[in-house]
Amino acid sequence: MSKLAVITPSYAPDVELFAELHRSVLEFTSDDTIHHVFVPPGDREVFARFEGPRCHVWVRSELLPRRYVRLPKTDLYVNYRHPWPPLRGWVMQQTVKIAAVGLIDADALLIVDSDAVLVRPTSVESFMVDGRLCLYRLDNGVTAEMERHVIWHQVARDLLGLPPAPPPPLPDYVTAMTFWDPEIVRAMQRRITKVTGRDWLDAFNSQLHVSEFILYGVFVDEVLKSSPPINTTICHLSYNHEPWDVAQAVAFADRLPPEATGMMISAKSHTPAEARMAAIRRCAQVVESS
Repeated sequence: MSKLAVITPSYAPDVELFAELHRSVLEFTSDDTIHHVFVPPGDREVFARFEGPRCHVWVRSELLPRRYVRLPKTDLYVNYRHPWPPLRGWVMQQTVKIAAVGLIDADALLIVDSDAVLVRPTSVESFMVDGRLCLYRLDNGVTAEMERHVIWHQVARDLLGLPPAPPPPLPDYVTAMTFWDPEIVRAMQRRITKVTGRDWLDAFNSQLHVSEFILYGVFVDEVLKSSPPINTTICHLSYNHEPWDVAQAVAFADRLPPEATGMMISAKSHTPAEARMAAIRRCAQVVESS
């Protein structure tokens, strides 16, 4: 069985969401799977209670070279070689996912957000077809109205030295839970460095608009052209931004697909903990009865 590591960027306001995610990682992954959580410097102690044989708590700045200086009392960093734009927290979360491959020994990385949970046994093999790791790609998922996604596609192509994207619709690679191949990530890093003439980390962090998932997906499809198997059912997703009550959350859980190994109710919905936990419990019942 391939060795798996789980990667989650998080921060103090999401610590209770992370607690439930980590519980599910312990329950549904093998005993040699380590959960790596990357947090801002001021949040290290908040997450210290999870530290143990199967959880490593990292301060995000541990991944940055010394040329990155943190601005006091902020989650902003400045690369003194190229001070503008500063490295903002949301880009830092993406940087963590790409840079983690240099620190973590694993055959595959499960990238998962704090507001998701595992609901079934999960392994690298659960996301493979004929020995090949799947790619999350929703064909025609990016429409012209999704302006930020369209920009992310163009930025990815610029970083990778590709011609402009065709008009939308374009594939969407953004999700709350997916597997990455570390060898592919390292090849992507090398490609960015070659194309831009800069350390991949500096080139990526200098972008005002960027998506790590679209970058990875475009690299696999447009640079490697490896035609990987596709899986869009790994996580039962809700990006709804309105809070759900218990009945709505349970109804969502009732629709858990038989192929899904995870469930996500967006933290941006501000769904109460009671409703979120009710959905998690219903997922367990759905799985048990399937």
